[in-house]
Formats: sequence, structure tokens, C-alpha cells
Amino acid sequence: MSERRPRPAARNGKKSVWRRALTPPAEPPAALPAPLTDPPSAEVADTGSVVQAALYRDGVRVSTPASLADTFRELRDQPDGMAWIGLARPTEAELLSLAAEFDLHPLAVEDAMEAHQRPKLERYGETLFVVLRAARYLDALEEVDFGELHVFVGPDFLITVRHGAAPDLSAVRRRMEDTTELLKLGPEAVLYAILDSVVDGYVPVVSGVQNDIDEIETEVFRGDPAVSRRIYELSREMVEFQRATRPLVGMLHALMAGFAKYGTDEELQRYLRDVADHVTHTSERVDGFRQALADILTVNATLVTQQQNAEMRALAEAGFEQNEEIKKISSWAAILFAPTLVGTIYGMNFERMPELHWVLGYPFAVVLMAGVCTSLYIIFKRKDWL
Repeated sequence: MSERRPRPAARNGKKSVWRRALTPPAEPPAALPAPLTDPPSAEVADTGSVVQAALYRDGVRVSTPASLADTFRELRDQPDGMAWIGLARPTEAELLSLAAEFDLHPLAVEDAMEAHQRPKLERYGETLFVVLRAARYLDALEEVDFGELHVFVGPDFLITVRHGAAPDLSAVRRRMEDTTELLKLGPEAVLYAILDSVVDGYVPVVSGVQNDIDEIETEVFRGDPAVSRRIYELSREMVEFQRATRPLVGMLHALMAGFAKYGTDEELQRYLRDVADHVTHTSERVDGFRQALADILTVNATLVTQQQNAEMRALAEAGFEQNEEIKKISSWAAILFAPTLVGTIYGMNFERMPELHWVLGYPFAVVLMAGVCTSLYIIFKRKDWL
């Protein structure tokens, strides 16, 4: 356990095994900037954003301060203690008070204020700053909800700044308090537990997404018109999921690369390897989901195109059949129009007509009508109209 230094003197205690695994061998410790501001009073710092603050000694909780100011004061009185402070969507005043008390780097504090950061791991002097993206699956909405967690790890303190509903750090705290031997390892062990909790939270998300993909495949082959939108929305969620999991693989492998060189505790090595394996597996599953969704979208587009082609072909066939019927109707109409025309002319009541007093006038008219009708029938038949 690191010794607590009196403020404002520099911390000269034992460097944690977790931080030794992250520190480049040839790089000297970076100089910390001046405090952002003087520690504010309890009235400024104490708001409803503080979820819980506790002090630990030898892996056992010794105090539960009611405010940040009390936490600072009691930690000064506990040279071999460790503070674990949890905040949810903190105010600027709270973060500034923490920055002044623990010498947090302004860039890290700014990231914690603004949120919407990519997962990353950065070292500022003796303080480690970690950004994690947690996820949870909402069964009712069938969608993935993402949260953001910022963790400051120092020699004798750990601060969590949560933006979003996930993860449930109260469960992590209970687990660590029930595992005294692990909590004795200090803030780096708490960081492991948080990493483990975030990664374990991906498991139900992966399961929920797998069920969604199975349902989508069924909907695609049923021809559901709304499935394209669902595929697109799930693909966007998988992009966010990739952004949450893929950087973790590199972060954990960077930690493992320094195990032998910096003498990381054997127990933490085992835990981190287990977490790294889970992250790698999850990242591979997410990559597979994205590829599967891309393939499903292609298949759906092909099926939609085939369906549209079938509909167009059916319309064309219907139009062709309709055109054929129109031809037949038009042909018979023309055939029937011919005798009507001849009969109409002969039916006019003229006194002087060439065939009016001709004996063969009536037979001639009948033969003329029959001849015209026969000629039209032959013509239309040759053109396949009849």
C-alpha cells in the first residue's frame, strides 16, 4: 500500500504495481501542473453527485465520509489509507475540488467534465486516467444503451466519474469489500475490478444482439418491409460497440506487456489476463456481428430486388394480357363496324340510288358486308390480333 504524502509536498511513497506496468522505463515522471484552484469548501463540493465515498485500510473500510471535504480531511489523517470516491455526472465544482486535492491533470479533468470520450488509458505523473465505455442491453426496447466511465487512479485514491446508467459500480464495491486480500493490493486492484465489471457487462449485450440478429434473419426471409431499418439501427449500435471494445484490447495488452519488466503482482496478472481474454472474445464477436449484419443487409437488398423484379414482371405480363384483350376487342369492333356502315348507307331514305331499283341490289349489299368482314378477319388473324 502506498504511503500518503502530506500536502502540498510531492508523493514519495511506493509506486503501485499497476502503474509500474504502465510507466515507460526511460521516461522520467512528467511534471504535474499547478493545482487548478484552491480546495473549495464543503458547501461548494458537497452535492448530490457523490454516490459514495469511503476510506479503506488493509482492505477494510474504516470510514464512510458524508462529503468530499470530510473525505479529504480523513484521508490526510490516514497516511496508509486509500480513498475510493464514486461520482455520477458531477458538477464542475466537484471535479475542480478533486483536481486541487489530488493534483489531477487539467486535460484529464476537462475530459471528465465533457464526457463523450473514446476509451483510452493515459498517465499524468503519478495519476492514471482511464476512460471506459460500458454497455447494457435493454430488453423492452431491444437496443443497446451505452454509458461512459472515467477513472482516476493514484497512489492512495481512486475516483470514478460515471456518465450514464452503466456500469453498476455498487456491485463492484461490494465485491471488493468481500475480497479483502484483493482490496489490499490498492487502487490498481480496484481498477481491475472495474475493468472486469465493464467487460462482464458486455456478455448480456452480446447475447441480446445475437437474438436480434436471429430474429432479423427470420424477418428478412419473411419479406418484412421494416427489417431494413432494424438492420441499419443495429449496425449503428455495433459500430458504437466496436468503439467501446476494440480500444480495450490494446489497453489490456499494453498492461500485460509490462508484467515481467515492472513486477506486477501475480494475482493481478492472472485477473488481467482473464479480462483481456474476455475483451478479445467480445471484440471478435462484435466484428462478426457487423459482418453478419452487412451480409444480411446485402441478402435483404437482393431479396427486395427479386421481389420488385417479380412484381414488375407480373405487371408486365398483366399489361401484355390486357393489350391482347384490347386487340381482340378492337378487331371485332372493326369487323362489326363494316356491315353497320354499309347497312347505314343503304338504310338511308334516298329516292335516287343506283341499286335502289336493281334486282340484285340487296344481295350485293349483303355480299359486300360479308366480303368486308371476311377481309378484316383475315387481316387481323394474320397479325395475331385474333
